[in-house]
Amino acid sequence: MSDCLFCKIIAGEIPSSKVYEDDLCYAFNDIDPQAPTHFLVVPKAHIPSVSAVTEENAPIVGHIFAVIAKLTGELGLESYRVVSNIGAQAGQSVFHLHFHVLSGRDMTWPPG
Repeated sequence: MSDCLFCKIIAGEIPSSKVYEDDLCYAFNDIDPQAPTHFLVVPKAHIPSVSAVTEENAPIVGHIFAVIAKLTGELGLESYRVVSNIGAQAGQSVFHLHFHVLSGRDMTWPPG
């Protein structure tokens, strides 16, 4: 999608601090971190949000969670939070499926 911020980051049109990349997903550090460790993992395919996950694209989401487990293991993170906001009222500002991975501070519940 030509006007999508994350599609532009994946394409290299907008610089990012890459954490990981493979054929299906891209991970990069958040530009406004909310924890000492805060990166995002996004599918390379443009999927608007969790509400657009289907049987056909669900394997990509499974792969993303395997990548999150791999990256958090490599970083030595024993405790972390994975967040995906769905819709504007929930705080989604970029309508491309993404998962925030946060660690390094106490996470309160319920979240804001």
